[in-house]
Amino acid sequence: MAWELSDEHEMLRKTVREFAEAQIAPHAAQWDRDHHFPVDVVRAMGELGLFGIVFPEQYGGAAGDFASLCVAIEELGRVDQSLGITLSAGVGLGANPIYKFGNDDQKAEWLPDLVAGRALGGFGLTEPDGGSDAGATRTRAVLQDGEWVINGAKAFITNCGTPITSLTTVTARTDDGISSIVVPAGTPGFVVEPAYDKLGWHASDTHGITLDDCRVPEANLLGEPGKGFRNFLEILDDGRIAISALALGCARAALEIAVDYAKQRNAFGGPIGRFQGVAFQISDLAVKVENAHNLTYKAAWLKDQGRPIVDAAAMAKLYSTEAAVDAVRTATQVLGGLGFMEESPIARFYRDAKILEIGEGTSEIQRLVIARGLGLPVT
Repeated sequence: MAWELSDEHEMLRKTVREFAEAQIAPHAAQWDRDHHFPVDVVRAMGELGLFGIVFPEQYGGAAGDFASLCVAIEELGRVDQSLGITLSAGVGLGANPIYKFGNDDQKAEWLPDLVAGRALGGFGLTEPDGGSDAGATRTRAVLQDGEWVINGAKAFITNCGTPITSLTTVTARTDDGISSIVVPAGTPGFVVEPAYDKLGWHASDTHGITLDDCRVPEANLLGEPGKGFRNFLEILDDGRIAISALALGCARAALEIAVDYAKQRNAFGGPIGRFQGVAFQISDLAVKVENAHNLTYKAAWLKDQGRPIVDAAAMAKLYSTEAAVDAVRTATQVLGGLGFMEESPIARFYRDAKILEIGEGTSEIQRLVIARGLGLPVT
């Protein structure tokens, strides 16, 4: 098929898998228990070039394709979803808005460190009263004496409070509509709230943000005034493919765990994998993983070809994330009581999986996007 992965993609997969299994897998359970964000490993991911895969060489990137980024996210997510989302958000929500909509000065100032993984950026769109209704932005920015004065709040923001966070781009209502503005970390009035106590993604950084008379230069406007919301929707289309890759990694991990256990666990005189009740569940799971793979990399291929991706991204994100949730439930059932114990990695994947159906647009929003693409008169 046109979107079949190349030898170069598979070489990248091998490199990232070796890194993930050596540097992440032995520690993932402890980081999860401690809610620890592993800065040193994130920097090592940067040194490996993962944050720069899709960006031009002039900013320190590798000028690779989007499918390559998906391979890296999938392989990290196969071992630890928290590190997978750290890469996905660091590229798609941190650096990509600067690259796509920033001017030359903004790119020169921010991109080299973001691309190298020396710094991370956040993406401040969601608000306490505006999740799926992202257009209901209440945060306000007023231009006064050459500065934007920003007041408001953001919720569930990834990578905004790490020791290496350099900026958060926020959407705010201005006189021209919803605009996007870059707020450097440490700016007075920019308050990163305490970390959330989350169901999963314990080793990922997630905070709320309060902006209280936060002042940044007028030059920190990102893109055209009043175009911030439209621009962020474009960013989200890319991000949905990346989340599909992350979900694929989760589902693939669940499949591998279930297969290994079904071969090794003996009951009633032999391995449980010989029973149809187990084998059929795992077989169905394998089909879901294959479908998720195909939808993810087809969407990535369309993006790399410069073709429309809205519908394909929504389909990939919808299917892969729901497949991941099904996969961890199936694998937990195969493992039985052991699957309910934290000593098994499937317990961590089980907790991590649910957010995949919510972040970057809920499953309901994906269905709405798909329905609109079909020409249905949905509201």
